Amino acid sequence: MASYNELIDRIESHGSLFGHPKGLFLLFFTEMWERFSYYGMRGILMLYMVKLWSENGLNIPAETASLIYGFFTGFVYFTPLIGGYLADRYIGQRKSITIGGITMMLGQFILFAVPSHFGLALGLIMLIIGNGFFKPNISTLVGRLYRDGDDRRDSAFSIFYMGINLGAFLAPLVIGTLAEEWFAVKDASGAIISYGFKYGFLASAIGMLLGQVIFNVYAKRYLDEIGLKPAGAENKTTDGEVRKADEPLSKVEKQRITVIFILTFFVIFFWAGFEQAGSSLTLYTDKYINRDLFGWTIPTTFFQSVNPLFIVALGPIFAWFWTSKYGRALTTPVKMSLGMILLGIGFIIMYFATFSVATDTVGGQEVILKKAALSFLVLTYFFHTVGELCLSPVGLSVVTKLAPAKLASLLMGAWMLSSFFANIIGGFIAAYVEQLGAGTIFISIAGFVIILGGIMLVLSKKISEMMHGVK
Repeated sequence: MASYNELIDRIESHGSLFGHPKGLFLLFFTEMWERFSYYGMRGILMLYMVKLWSENGLNIPAETASLIYGFFTGFVYFTPLIGGYLADRYIGQRKSITIGGITMMLGQFILFAVPSHFGLALGLIMLIIGNGFFKPNISTLVGRLYRDGDDRRDSAFSIFYMGINLGAFLAPLVIGTLAEEWFAVKDASGAIISYGFKYGFLASAIGMLLGQVIFNVYAKRYLDEIGLKPAGAENKTTDGEVRKADEPLSKVEKQRITVIFILTFFVIFFWAGFEQAGSSLTLYTDKYINRDLFGWTIPTTFFQSVNPLFIVALGPIFAWFWTSKYGRALTTPVKMSLGMILLGIGFIIMYFATFSVATDTVGGQEVILKKAALSFLVLTYFFHTVGELCLSPVGLSVVTKLAPAKLASLLMGAWMLSSFFANIIGGFIAAYVEQLGAGTIFISIAGFVIILGGIMLVLSKKISEMMHGVK
């Protein structure tokens, strides 16, 4: 078997794009289609659950639907811990990506073909299992395209993150159009009588299929042997020599692993707030945001594209900035603390939006007299996006730098475990919106994440010391 450095040499011999190996862009497009599939489904999931049977929904109460949504999106990020372990020890990252992709495609198809509570449960379980095999391993492969100490890695993850969000941007537009326009039934006034949710799930299945075709056709050429065998079988040290998997971890490696878990703890609370976009913010947008624009009512699902649109637009700027002298001056803990503070600022904006909503009660029913301006929502998504770019791609990158090669996918799964806890917490938060009021929820999230961001900033020097030279 070729040494790690020899593999990198062979990969680089295929040329580069924008200063990065072409294998990065293969992973970019594979992830783009997987995220198209996931975010397309996620964009209509809450509406699919809460709409009436007559509207082609499942007539699930909003509080229950929020909990289902939270547990689903949570377990999507729990199974990568298992999938990462299996890849490291037994399967290899490439096979895991294929197994995961096919499983998720089947899950989407079940949601299309079996429109019922049973179909919902089975489809979501398949998506949870498939994501466990797919998610940690494709992110780990990005890091393995670069030698240790290569300054391009943060930039690479920012580019890879653009692929994630290009798919996430396109998905709600395509899926939303299918569910709320092309296959929806409307009355004479243009109001939707029934939705075409199942065709959105079908489009998500097709997107997953496209991603798998692209990956399996081109992986051998642009990834060479990287990810073919379990990383735990034999691994590289920093100088490219082979080391057996059962060799004990060094003190430095243990401290670096500790840092991964410290950062993971803080990130839980970032994602708990951020993931309100798919639950409480979606329901708030549907009900209380003025979506009329030049005589056209923007479908609620379209707003799931605002965040990824900003990421695609801002991603190249951040990819450049992290490699500039100013970006290099910022350590990972500092970048991530800024991300949490920016998320809080976004929720402060939504808190002020609640003051511009006017309602009344007539016959026991809420009547909305005035809705909040669209600008509040767009500005919130802008701050959330900038915060995400300071935290998420940087976090993915630092895990690949800190993790010993034999535990790379497992620790990537541990990093993603933050989203498991975050989405479950987020589901409970969303479930209490009607009881506590949206304004109370928004300002509470804002205050909490800003305080945590400040704590991380204070601890950033100590955390950086435990990283032993990794920035």
